[in-house]
Amino acid sequence: MSGTTPTDGRTWRVFHATGSLPDGEPRPLPQAPPWRRFLGGPPLPPPPDDEETARRRLGHADPVPQLDEETIDVVNAALVLRRPLLVSGPPGVGKSTLGYLIARELGLGRVLEWNIVSRTTLRDGLYAHDALGRAQAIAAWRAGHQPPPGYAVSGPGDDGQPLPALGDFITLGPLGTALLPYARPRVLLVDELDKSDIDLPNDLLHVLENGSYEIPELVRHPDDTARVHTSDPGLHAVVRHGRVECREFPVVVITSNGEREFPAAFRRRCLPLEMRTPTRAQLLAMVESHFKALPSDAENLIDIFVERVRSGGTHSLDQLLNAVQLTTEGALQADGARRHLMEMLLRDLTKGR
Repeated sequence: MSGTTPTDGRTWRVFHATGSLPDGEPRPLPQAPPWRRFLGGPPLPPPPDDEETARRRLGHADPVPQLDEETIDVVNAALVLRRPLLVSGPPGVGKSTLGYLIARELGLGRVLEWNIVSRTTLRDGLYAHDALGRAQAIAAWRAGHQPPPGYAVSGPGDDGQPLPALGDFITLGPLGTALLPYARPRVLLVDELDKSDIDLPNDLLHVLENGSYEIPELVRHPDDTARVHTSDPGLHAVVRHGRVECREFPVVVITSNGEREFPAAFRRRCLPLEMRTPTRAQLLAMVESHFKALPSDAENLIDIFVERVRSGGTHSLDQLLNAVQLTTEGALQADGARRHLMEMLLRDLTKGR
């Protein structure tokens, strides 16, 4: 099966799980359903690529699909319906890598990562306001000094000198950046949402449904527009009237290790996808994509890895790649060293050390 020409009759697919870079123009996406169309604008320039990070995650592009047919269909359904993917499965099975696979194959630019911890709030994902930094800049302005280096200025003060610009103290988070009005959707990876506070999934409902949010500090500000920082290093965006609305709903990949259940209202807005350990053929393709050619002992290591997974252990794909890497360095050639390192690298992760 090719990454550009499906042979199984699934012509509705735009994503084939090969990670193959688009030739020429990015692959067109189907039009969003009427209930998932948004009015944000004017459209922003395309986001930057980050092929270096994608290569670390995925290796080199390969015409062999890296996912099974059912998983590919669910991803395509999410793309057509403009709904978030709620991806579950054991640790290390490749859940977060899915976002990079989609972004590379569809030419959607740099993946926006939002890593969740127990203290994460919705505002952390939307934007941050450096109120202290702005207060210090205003104090310096009032004292007759220039604002700190790198801060913009806008609007005259009482003495005719410009005030520090509010927008320069606001930085959009990964979620806030993903909802900017790009002509093509951004890929947002919400990693390990099950580690969040119990309220965060419910707090996400309004944003995921409406594709928009407000920045109260800018809503209250007298200026109609503000130039703010984004999550893309060195890039800015103009926010009008303190409100951000997407033009194309982002491709949202939410991962979960299954540590807790999510509210029904949240699950209703997502398409569920359970990822399983890749098959032997898929593991061969993944290893080959990372190493460009299949190392001599890779098939034997893959067989050992598959057998250990089938025996009920918890194992990560990183463990397999680490073991293969050491064979290329010659570290697993001697029998004694081989057995010791093999046990250490391919150990069951549920058993501690």
